Amino acid sequence: MQSAYTADVIGVVDGIETPAGRFLDNLDLSLDGDLERQFGWRGARVHFSLLANGGGEPNAIAGTLQGYDNIEVGSPGVRLYEAWIEQDLADGAGSVLAGLYDVNSEFYATEASDLLIAPPFGIGSELAATGPNGPAIFPSTSLAVRVRIGSREGLHVQAAAVNARAGTIGDDGGVDTTMDDGILYLAEAGWTGPVRIAVGAWRYGEGQEDIRDVLPGGDPALSDAQGAYLVAEGTVFEAEDAPTVRAFVRLGVSDGDTTDFNGGWQTGLRVDSVFEGRPDSAFSIGFHQGLLSDKAQANARDGGVTFGEAEGGIELTYADTFGPFTIQPDLQWIYNPGGDEDRDPILTAGLRVILTLR
Repeated sequence: MQSAYTADVIGVVDGIETPAGRFLDNLDLSLDGDLERQFGWRGARVHFSLLANGGGEPNAIAGTLQGYDNIEVGSPGVRLYEAWIEQDLADGAGSVLAGLYDVNSEFYATEASDLLIAPPFGIGSELAATGPNGPAIFPSTSLAVRVRIGSREGLHVQAAAVNARAGTIGDDGGVDTTMDDGILYLAEAGWTGPVRIAVGAWRYGEGQEDIRDVLPGGDPALSDAQGAYLVAEGTVFEAEDAPTVRAFVRLGVSDGDTTDFNGGWQTGLRVDSVFEGRPDSAFSIGFHQGLLSDKAQANARDGGVTFGEAEGGIELTYADTFGPFTIQPDLQWIYNPGGDEDRDPILTAGLRVILTLR
């Protein structure tokens, strides 16, 4: 069992009339169990995770489309985040997993970007914005089945079928078991060696509400929601008694009919052991851009707003660990905030403190 408490103070310091910030926090309690060791159930394991989120909404100050703090939630509260069982297949050559599951834990994920705070570095906005209430990612997951063939090294293939409506214990309505909104299907194939590369695709089994087209009666038309992505990461410099430098690149495309985005990209570097004698010191720089769809731009024009081609940004962050505490200052520069090319770029500053107990 382990726990991590994250507290952020973050806000906009330049680019708006009145600079302001917010405090927000996240408590993550997780428990992993080896069923083979405990009960003799060969090759089986379970995982449970509980989240408690509180505090303000910093993006209400900035008004961006993609957000700039990855622990911000729309509804503070306590949630059962994940609860799944995984069974090995063919002596460990593969596995099947079932339960409440975060698809971003294994799909569209890069470890080299995980120090960065901006949400697009976790999962591309063109997928994060989909579904009736978002896909099964932080902070609300949904029932899923995932099959994986391969191991952490070498080739792997994985696929998942996930309830399209995210909802778990602690959300209004709890866990959705009706599947009335259909299924989100994901598939990914990749190879891990000195460099890790993976390509994936996703599609909703039922049409999703179009952001612009309407039916004769005025209700939104239903359009196919689908997309694909490519991720790559690897070590670009490593030497004894020197910092280790890793790089990542992520590209995503989507239909552009059911969200404001028709694609996006993220790239950057992570440097570990920045300072001699500080093995946990880490620095990261990241660049991201969420590409805005033609329909999103047309909707904005109807409302008297001129959308740019994209909303994007640059992030700089540094972290170091002192006992159980990790201290992480963060800076972000975001242009076309909210997609509006007439708005000034904004500068955000924040401080993250993490208390980890194992």
